[in-house]
Amino acid sequence: MATEVDICNLSLAHLGDDATIASLSPPEGSAQAEQAARFYPIARDTLLDMHSWDFATRRASMALTTNANAQWKYAYASPNDMMNAVSIISPTADNDYATKMGPSEGQSSTYSPTVSAGHYVPQQYAVEIDSLGNYLIYTNQEAAVLRYQAKIENTSRFSPLFTMTLSWHLASMLAGPVVKGDAGAAESKRCTQVMSGYLQKAISSDVLNRDIKVSHIVPWTAGR
Repeated sequence: MATEVDICNLSLAHLGDDATIASLSPPEGSAQAEQAARFYPIARDTLLDMHSWDFATRRASMALTTNANAQWKYAYASPNDMMNAVSIISPTADNDYATKMGPSEGQSSTYSPTVSAGHYVPQQYAVEIDSLGNYLIYTNQEAAVLRYQAKIENTSRFSPLFTMTLSWHLASMLAGPVVKGDAGAAESKRCTQVMSGYLQKAISSDVLNRDIKVSHIVPWTAGR
């Protein structure tokens, strides 16, 4: 698997720069290493934020914390590595893709999906930041499980197409300070266009990793 240094050197190669970076932490002292160390985390995190990547998806039970929001029953501390919340899941649900429908007209509002079916009712939630800068997740789900996108720094977790997309994304950021001037701006635009093509391929490949048939189970068929 490519390392951070490998990805940065690939980005420089995209720009036609034959310099070879040996270290990012700390930067080895070359102008290319300084710029790569500066922009690599930004490129990585923005690319992670562009799609719900399968390799970055995690589930975690959350710890209750002080709830100062009367709109919600519970407040939870978010995982330290969370970038984005995806969904709130009941701890008894084993399938967070197929959903139970709520009660239909004429049925009791107390209808509750059977746990054994493995489906869940999607739970509303809100993500807010408290006065200390901590992310809190508010929901009405007791003992909530969070499905979320994690900040992944370990490059061995990246798929090959994600790695290639990241190298072009980083190259678009390095073009200005490395190539400079109008030529740098043109290179940045070119790299962005190439990155967009790889991004679509990476997303398509990532989606194929999920063999999931989304379904909706309505109350009158739940027991069948």
